[in-house]
Amino acid sequence: MSHEFSLTSIPDLNGRYDIYGAIHKGLRKAGCDLLGRLGTADFQNVEETVFLIGDLRHYLMLAASHVSHEDDHIHVALAAKCVSTVTLDEQHDDHRTAFRELEELIVAWEKAWPLHKSACGRKLYLAFAAYIADDFAHMHEEEAVTGPLLWRYFNDEEILGIEMNIIGSLPPEKSMAFMRIMIPAINPAERAALLGGMKKNAPPEIFQAVIDFAVRPGLSAGDFAKLADALKLAA
Repeated sequence: MSHEFSLTSIPDLNGRYDIYGAIHKGLRKAGCDLLGRLGTADFQNVEETVFLIGDLRHYLMLAASHVSHEDDHIHVALAAKCVSTVTLDEQHDDHRTAFRELEELIVAWEKAWPLHKSACGRKLYLAFAAYIADDFAHMHEEEAVTGPLLWRYFNDEEILGIEMNIIGSLPPEKSMAFMRIMIPAINPAERAALLGGMKKNAPPEIFQAVIDFAVRPGLSAGDFAKLADALKLAA
């Protein structure tokens, strides 16, 4: 996969809406956490590793969904402005190939005889590391190259509208799953902004569910206290 960016040419936000920021931070942190767990896993211990494999499959499901959301909403919006997304589309096709290959490696570990499980686990670890490296470069390109294209052709209200269309297309359980990986990965100001908007616009019971099931479990007591203070949440 080829990537078109310079490490020294990263654009400033300059107050513009960052549609990629939170979700990419979430995918990066969750992916790094999984990579670390895969690196230290005892793949011969099936009882322990099966939970890790479940988390890996869950992550790959979210990553595949994210790719589809960008295809169906962001790339479609850019195409309507006659902006080519051919390179990104090809990279997304490579991602889909990687998802299939990683699932094949997972199944190979599941079916392997005990004597061969460590070797299968090593292959899975190395393959996931290669995928993560490629995906990180891809996400950087989106934030450094595609993001400015969105700012050029759309105002912030229109970009937020694209994001709301993505969120509106999600079933509640998947929306909650994305929140679980994003909240621990973003900084305090970003958490306050994201959840402050939700507190203002979402039904109270939906907001409270997000706090109880996606936010509180993913933050330290100190980080949650800072957030609660910023949002003026009841103790």
